[in-house]
Order: sequence, then C-alpha cells, then structure tokens
Amino acid sequence: MTQSEAQLEVDLLKRLTGLGYDPVVLADMDAMRANLRAQLGKHNGVTLSDDEFAKVLNHLDKGNVFEKAKTLRGRMQLTRDDGSSLYLQFLNTQEWCQNQYQVTTQVTVVGHHKTRFDVTLLINGLPLVQIELKRRGVELKEAFNQINRYQRHSYWADSALFQYVQLFVISNGVNTKYYANNRNQDFKQTFFWAEEDNTLITQLDAFADVFLEKCHVSKMISKYIVLHESDKVLMALRPYQYYAVEAIDGRVKNGRKNGYIWHTTGSGKTLTSFKAAQVLIENPKVDKVVFVVDRADLDYQTTKEFNHFSDGSVDGTDNTKALVRQLGGDTKLIVTTIQKLNTAISRDRYDAALEAVKDQRVVFIFDECHRSQFGDTHKRIVKFFSKAQMFGFTGTPIFADNAVGKRTTKDLFAECLHKYVITDAIADENVLRFSIEYWGKLKRKDGSLIDEEVAAINVREFFDNSERIEGVVDWIIQNHDKKTHNKQFSAMLCVSSVDALIAYYETFRRKKDAGEHHLRVATIFTYGPNEADPDADGMIGDPDLNVADLPVDVHKRDQLESFVSDYNAMYQTKETVKDSAGFYTYYNHLSKRLKGRDHKDALDKDRLDILLVVNMFLTGFDAKKLNTLYVDKNLKYHGLIQAFSRTNRTLGQLKSQGNIVCFRNLKPNTDQAITLFSNKEAIETILMAPYGDYLERFNAAVEVLKNIAPDPDSVNDLKSEEDQLAFVQAFRELIRLRNVLTSFTEFDPHDLALVPQAFEDFKSKYLDINDRVKADKSDDAASILDEVDFELELIQRDEINVAYILALLSEAFEEADSLDPKVRDGSVAKKKVVYDLLGSERHLRSKRELIEKFVNQHMSALPEGQSVAEAFNGFWDAEKSNAIAEVCEAEKLDSDAFKAMIEKYHFTGKKPLQGEIVGALKEKPKILERKNIVHRIGEKLLHFVSTFDEGLGEL
Repeated sequence: MTQSEAQLEVDLLKRLTGLGYDPVVLADMDAMRANLRAQLGKHNGVTLSDDEFAKVLNHLDKGNVFEKAKTLRGRMQLTRDDGSSLYLQFLNTQEWCQNQYQVTTQVTVVGHHKTRFDVTLLINGLPLVQIELKRRGVELKEAFNQINRYQRHSYWADSALFQYVQLFVISNGVNTKYYANNRNQDFKQTFFWAEEDNTLITQLDAFADVFLEKCHVSKMISKYIVLHESDKVLMALRPYQYYAVEAIDGRVKNGRKNGYIWHTTGSGKTLTSFKAAQVLIENPKVDKVVFVVDRADLDYQTTKEFNHFSDGSVDGTDNTKALVRQLGGDTKLIVTTIQKLNTAISRDRYDAALEAVKDQRVVFIFDECHRSQFGDTHKRIVKFFSKAQMFGFTGTPIFADNAVGKRTTKDLFAECLHKYVITDAIADENVLRFSIEYWGKLKRKDGSLIDEEVAAINVREFFDNSERIEGVVDWIIQNHDKKTHNKQFSAMLCVSSVDALIAYYETFRRKKDAGEHHLRVATIFTYGPNEADPDADGMIGDPDLNVADLPVDVHKRDQLESFVSDYNAMYQTKETVKDSAGFYTYYNHLSKRLKGRDHKDALDKDRLDILLVVNMFLTGFDAKKLNTLYVDKNLKYHGLIQAFSRTNRTLGQLKSQGNIVCFRNLKPNTDQAITLFSNKEAIETILMAPYGDYLERFNAAVEVLKNIAPDPDSVNDLKSEEDQLAFVQAFRELIRLRNVLTSFTEFDPHDLALVPQAFEDFKSKYLDINDRVKADKSDDAASILDEVDFELELIQRDEINVAYILALLSEAFEEADSLDPKVRDGSVAKKKVVYDLLGSERHLRSKRELIEKFVNQHMSALPEGQSVAEAFNGFWDAEKSNAIAEVCEAEKLDSDAFKAMIEKYHFTGKKPLQGEIVGALKEKPKILERKNIVHRIGEKLLHFVSTFDEGLGEL
C-alpha cells in the first residue's frame, strides 16, 4: 500500500522531534504570533509587553521577501516601555546552533483562499523552513507548484510572517529537494542534497537527518544563502558549492596549503567563489582576499557579478595604480586581472606602496586557473607575498595530456579540494546535455555536394573558400529557427580567424539585403594584425581585449566599424569602436544584449539572434537564453568543453539541451575531451541520444496515450480527475519528446506515430483541461490537477498569430463564392484550419471568442472594397475600447489612468505597482481591502494585454 501524505507527515514530525525540534501546535496566525512573542523573548532573554511586541510586529511586517531576509539577519533597536533601549536579535548567524527550534504542522492562513501548510520549522518563532509533502508516487513538481500557489494566495497574508521563509523543502518521500525563497525561479532551480562525493541524498528520512539537523539547517540559512542585491532575490548554495567553500575555509583556518576546486563549467563557479571570498574576509586572521581573473573582459564581468551578489562589495580596479592603492590600503576584497597583478609586483616603482602588504596574510582566488601564462606569475606572487595562500577554480583543469606548457593545475595548486565534473552536473540536472551534429558535407542550392568530405581535410584555403562559407550560411539560415525554437533563444557562431569572420559576416549581410533571411547578426573581434593560423593548437586563446596595447590593423578596424554601424541601425544605438574605450563599451553592450534575454521583461525588439566571434565570449560568458553554438574552427581539450558549455545552462522545459552544430569533423576531439574531463563511459551521459532513439520513445508514448484516450473525442469521456490526470501526464510526455525531436535537423513530422492533425486535436483537449483547471478557483479544496505543470511553453508557436489567421480567413472568404468546387472545398478546409488553430494554439485561445464573433457578424457583410484586414482592425479597436470601458466600470477606475498603466506595461513588461492601481481608483478602498482589489485589477490588466495586444503579428 502506498504511504499517504498524512502518514509521511506523521513520520517526518516524529523524526524532527527526535532531532531536537520542540513540537508545537499552532492552528492559526494568532497562535503563530503568540508563539513568536514567547520565542523571541526566550532567545533575547526578555519579556515583551503588548506594546513592545506590537512594535516588533510592525518592524517585521515591512518590505518584501528580500527585504525581510535582511531584517532577519539584522537587529531591531526597540525602545521599551520604560524608555530603555534593546537590540533585539531575530537570528544568531554567528553561533548558528544557539537558536530556538520548533516544528509545527497544518498552520492555517487565510489569504485569497484558506490554505494549510504541511510542516513548518520555526527558528526563534519565525517560520524559516517550509516543507511541502506529496504522497509517494506523485510528481515532486506538484509540491513545487503548490508552493507557488501559496506564494500567490497566502504567504503575504495576515502579518506576512511566512515571507520570512528562507528555504523550501519539497518531498514525496522518495525524492526530496530544497531551494531558496525566490518567487521567480524554475523547478530546475531546486536541488537534491548530497554527500561530499556528490552521492545524492533523496529519501526524506535521510535528508531530514543530514540537512534538517538543527545546526546544519541554521548554518545553511546563516552562511550559505546569498542575498543577490541586483536582482533582489535569495540564492541557496548547492551541495557541491557548500563543500567547496567549506574546504577552502577549513584550509585557511588550519594552515597555509594551497588547493583548487574542479567544478564543471556552468555549475555556478562565480557564486561559489563569491561565497568563498565573503567567508574568508570575515576571518580576522585574513588581511586581504584578492580575486584574480586572467582576461580584461572578465575584470568588468566578474566585478559586476560580485557586486550583483553584494552591492558595492567590490571596487573594480581600472588600472594598475588603482590596484596598488587597494593592496596598500584598507580594501579587504579586491577583484583584478592577472595582468595588472603581475605588473604591480614586477615593477620597482610600486615597491614602496606595497611594502606593508608584502608580509600580510593575503588569500588569492583564481578564476578559470588554466591559462598557459599563469606559471610565471604564480612564481612572482609566491616570491613577493611571504604569506600568500592560493586557491584556483576551474571547470577544465590542465593535465599532462592537455598542457600547452609544462605546468599542470596540480603543479600550481597542489591538491584538488573538491570535484564536481560534468557527469555529476548532468545527473543532478544542473546543466544540460549536448546535442551535436557534424556537417562535413554541405550542399549547393542545386543539391550537389560542395567539394569532398571535410573530415579528411585540414587546409585553410578549403575552409575559408567563399563557396563553402556560403554553404554554411545557407544551412544556418535554413535551420536556425528549428535550433532556437523560432528565435526564442540566441546562438553563437565561432570561426577560425578574423578573415573568416569578415567573410561570414559579409555573406550574412548580403543575403539579408537580398531578403533571404531576417536574422539579427552582430559581431566583435580585435583588430590587431591577423596571424597566419590563430587556432593551430585547437585551444581557445586569450581574446586579447587589451585593444589599446595592440598594433592596429586599420583596415580591419574600419571593417568592424562598418559592422557596428549595422548594429546601430538595427537597435538605434550609437556604438563605435574607433578607440579602446568605445570598443569596451560595445563589448559590454553585446554582453548585456545576450544576457538581457534572461530577464522576464526582455522585449523581442532587443533580441540578438547570432553573435559571430573568433575567441571572444567562448569562455566565462553565461546567458541562459543562448542554446546553440555553430562551430567552424578547430577546437580540442578544455577549449572545446569551454566553448560547448556556453549552451548548456538550464532554463525551463523548453530548453532541453545545448545544440552544437560542427561544420568540421570534431567528433574525435569531442570524444577525447569528454574522456579527459570525465571518463570514456561518460560520452553517452553527456551527449544526447540519436534522433532515432527519441523517435522510438515518442512512438511508444503514443501507445500509452491511446490506451488512455484512443482518439481526441474520447478525452471528453474521461470523467474522473484521476483519468484526466493520466491523460495530461501522457500527452505532456509527448510534447516533451516532440520538443526534443523538432530540434534535430532530420525531424520529419511524418515519422511520428501520431499524424499532425491528431496531435493538434489532442493538444486542444489538453488545453481545454488546463483552461478549466485555471478557471475553477471556487473550491478551496485543491484539485489534484491544480498543481500539475502543463508546461505550456512547450506548445507555444509564435508564428501562428492573428495576422496568420486573418490571411487564411481572407483566402477562405475570396474562395467561398468560386464556381470551381475544388476551390470552394479549399475555402471550407481553410475555415476548419482556422477553428482548429483557435482551439489548439494557447496564445490564440483568449482571442477565440472575439475572432469567431468577427467571422459570424462581419465577414459575410464586408462593404465593397474593404479588405478583411481593414474590417478586422476596426472591429478589434472597438472591442478593445469596450473591454477597457467594462473593466473601468466594474472596478471604478479612471479610464485614462488604466490606459496609461497598459502603455507602461508594454514598455516595461512589469505589472503596475499597488500605489499606481490605488491611485487610478475613483473610490479609495479600505486598507484591508486593497490587496485583493489590486490583485484582481492586475490580473484583469494582464488578461486584457494577452487578449488584445499579444500574438497579433503584423496586421
């Protein structure tokens, strides 16, 4: 018999009590507040009066989740009834075991709905860990979705004490994960805990014993949650990050030995290194922590990332003099480049300024410590700083096999303190697998092959041949939408030399001018003299962003300036690369443009489709919305892994893998690199299976679906929620697999055991269930379908929009009166396609009723000479005005203010603030009514935008 959720809760409560948590019954928020008063008093050794506790509650009630996290870690200056002052502590973050621990279950909170939370861990009376359980066999994601529902409905209600939750834990008994209280994160940002060797701890009882142990969970909250200042969110370290920081911290506390951390590219080394630096600067025995990067671009990038985590924590150095001042002054945390550090300690003129720091305890942390030039600088640092201690982070260590010089990572840093390789990260779903295609043969437009098999050739003249480059560009134009889910993701194209890059860019530009594509392509390269064979060793070289120090090839600089002019015309910017300052600014703008797509408020007009590079951006650059790398250069060893890893950051269900398209035969190099950085057996783990394997899985999943619902109409006969859930899960598996299949170049919908029309009809039924579940909010008892993630992003198809529908309607309208029966039949077929699309395309469903109204009431009575599009635009404007009037009348809103909020939403992508909505109301509501009213109007605004403004296309 399957263990029930209630029994799971009983067992967990017993286990937590055994771990030293005091069980307490808190039926509602009144009881929660009374308990908080007692526990805060106990923790601070005081008794709080009614008035004093009222002040405490007022203090705790301010701000959002992020601001409350700061309040939790601070102290409150409380003026007591007798006039004396007390600094009240909410959490002891220094001696984290010395707090008060309780556990309670089924706390009831009334927000938009009445909700009861499963298991709550209280520290000093505040709910800091919330555990949501599902019975064994239920998807873990349902618990995650349930917490998201509580975020919308309840956590903010009644003193908002549940906004103090720092960590969520979700479990179905068999699988257990944790994550920080960050409302906008995805299910893929939830983590299993693990042992130091990366063995996962998934069972709830084992997880409770290790992770929820009082001292450990307090340590996680006190030390290993990062408050990300830039995005104003909480971030929890993953287990391998925790072990890495603990290892570095322990080594500094216990001696002077060096060490390095091998964490695979894409696993979050910046966050790990930031936390390590933050922990080390709190050690009174450490005088300075110097974070060292080895390329000028990362001086900007890493400084910015560090300041993201803690605003103002890093004063990035612009020149060597500034670095010398920091080293000789009071700055405890410094970010600099290896080049500047080397200059500072090599030149005699800085000796006097650095005299004081020579014998101080300085800890150096090196990012991506695998550069060949590092060996000499390493010797100088050791010679200059008598008490230097050095730690390196790398995703691709230097071994004897891939060493360009004589020094390996072990030679420089000695022991590997913690290892988390790519196979670990893929198993944990912290990075994606790679789907690699090798295109050695390219076809001309007439279908003939371009020259011989590329695998057998390594001649520069062949690779840089204009006909071959044109073939590659044609392939990319033809397949780019398939690889990037219709441009929802970006791509990079890396080539072998600046000359090749120029040829590629000009080919893209010529074909765009000819109307052969609408891709947005940009590029950047250093305009120093072009060497004969810049990728001879197959590694990624130094991107050479120190352009001020390079001898200038004026011709190439002018060519880049021409390409930047194209960029300016495309985005209405004013970039230039005529000097080094402008070059850096342009580089940073490109970086922001690619990374900007990661944000919810990103606009399609700012999209960049393909960034064309030689070396830049192939290491150290992270953008989640980048999913494809086109490769036309020789790569191997760490250079290959680094470049490929630009594509494999996780982001939702739609991004199922990192796409690599090789226009050279890099398969031997790929297998060699994977073997070096994991093992030979890891190739099948790291690389996606062939197309045929996913096709076989899809067709097997079709059989599962048809056992539940033999045809689309039979979905209507699924009356019980259990049967509907089975259908949803079966069809969801189909759309997941189809999402993977469509990214393969050889995808053909006719290969599938479900014909396209049947797939669309099943999809319509699937969306009907989703609509019904989302609309039915009347019953406080949650439906078992309510927490199921329908993963609607997998069935979004932006190219099917209102403009497309109108084009079909126009054709159908023109053909309806034809004397030719075949043409009339075509008209009927087109109308059927329209109605099918209105049912199956998610972003059209909100418009279905309006479009049907237009067809039924206006299409048959169009005035002579008026086009369908003209009539529809008039109809649509009238319906928009009516909809605005209805919302304003129902909510007593000023119509001009509501229209202004809609316009602002279009510009910013952000819902209006509470003050804006309240200010637009003709009658100001009572304080207690405001949250519900503001929430309701905000939802109506989003519905209006979704219905009338999104998914229209070019009307």
